[in-house]
Amino acid sequence: MVALVRVCLLAVSTWLVTVPWVAAADPARPNILIVTVDDMSADSLGVYGCELSETSPSIDAFAKTALRFEHAHVLVGNCMPGRNIMWSGLYSHVNGVEGFRQNKSPDYPVLCDLAKQAGYFAGIRGKVPHSTPYTPYAWDAVLDTDANGKKHHNKDAASYGKSTADGIRMAEQANKPFCLMVNISDPHKPFYSGPRDANQPSHTFAAEEVPVPGFLFDDPLVREELALYYSSVRRADDCFREIMSALDESGKADTTLVMFLSDHGMPLPFAKTQLYYHSTHTPLMVRWPGVTRPNSKDSTHMVSAIDFLPTLLEVMQQDHPTPEILHGRSFAPLLRGETQSDRDFVILQYNENAGRNRHPMRGIQTREHLYLFNPWSNGKRKFATATTGTVTYRQMIKRAKQESDIAARLHMFDHRVLEELYDLKNDPDCLVNLIDSPAAQQTVQSLRNRLTSSLKQMNDPVAMVLQSHDDVSIREAFMAKEDQLTNASKGKRKSQSPRQ
Repeated sequence: MVALVRVCLLAVSTWLVTVPWVAAADPARPNILIVTVDDMSADSLGVYGCELSETSPSIDAFAKTALRFEHAHVLVGNCMPGRNIMWSGLYSHVNGVEGFRQNKSPDYPVLCDLAKQAGYFAGIRGKVPHSTPYTPYAWDAVLDTDANGKKHHNKDAASYGKSTADGIRMAEQANKPFCLMVNISDPHKPFYSGPRDANQPSHTFAAEEVPVPGFLFDDPLVREELALYYSSVRRADDCFREIMSALDESGKADTTLVMFLSDHGMPLPFAKTQLYYHSTHTPLMVRWPGVTRPNSKDSTHMVSAIDFLPTLLEVMQQDHPTPEILHGRSFAPLLRGETQSDRDFVILQYNENAGRNRHPMRGIQTREHLYLFNPWSNGKRKFATATTGTVTYRQMIKRAKQESDIAARLHMFDHRVLEELYDLKNDPDCLVNLIDSPAAQQTVQSLRNRLTSSLKQMNDPVAMVLQSHDDVSIREAFMAKEDQLTNASKGKRKSQSPRQ
């Protein structure tokens, strides 16, 4: 498998140098507008069952015109590795972006390259260094500034409409269809900060009215933080409204495929920087005029972020130069109302956080169960994640001193256990670990074997550890190497992935 990957990467590297520019695009192919929100749980939207009304009127209205997927998942609950998986079609250990560091020497094409090769004008607003292996990259336009070169504020809703209009106008001037990626900053922190915030949402929420996710705990301070989060969700909805207005005003809406998603779950404990259900469940919606059925829903197929690139390539009628290297496969047939076999699970992959602390985790999720493998967990190592800086986490520490149930949740957050199994139909908040349940052992073995096989196929280094999951010496030898990578990267602050 290693040899195959190296041959494929060499072929792609050669392609980047030798393939000629395609000057004109087929007018029958749609424009493409990808809109993402940052750090938003799927169930924060009304159309995905949010208990709080008025969080997302514009996105909910779009849903009535689109196909929405009930079982769509990103691969990991953190941004840079997650987005690079989306737009490279490669798992992190192959694309070299395992955490928040750039891969300065990518020898594979990403969406930006392939869209341009297909004759599209490629533009991006926001999350530029997180969406491609390094920045600046080969975009035709980075839409982060206005006509005078002044940088847009990433929480200003109106500016997203201006960026979208600018991108469409530039594509028209180039006489090309457009492939625009507009990345909304909200509800990523910093959240909406109150009445003095320069960027006011069209609606705000009070602490007493917000729902508390089942994976957290009810507390006045937690509710206050959630109120700011949900107000930021509404501001993200305002941004989406401006983007769609710009598309409508351009006259291009009827010839544009719009793809909407969140990069992962809310930036609070047990969601962001995790592999739990609410970490990876994304509100994927696609509107392809004349192809997708308005206000329709796919409740059958499981699709993954690893499938996004091959799907868009099929829409653009663009062949990948080395299709065997892609880890995902197109779900464009589903957009056309067809069915696909073998869409009953997704693979999850986490390596490191923004601080370059490596805590590798792998998972497999079906519609019914989630199995997680945490080789770093030995009862001593402590998980590092950005969500430890939240009010919610600090309040969890405070209350854990007096409340045993919260103390148990805190210990699970900090130290985890080697394996986890959850019944998602009855426990989507992943509160009850069934890994030792006698009734669940057949499910455990089946999912463990299936995950091991999948990791072997993609040459994931965790495969050998999972295969010998009971062997402490193998796990600790593996983690010793991971710790060396952590120490080396923190000491030298290299730009490349430690595995490059």
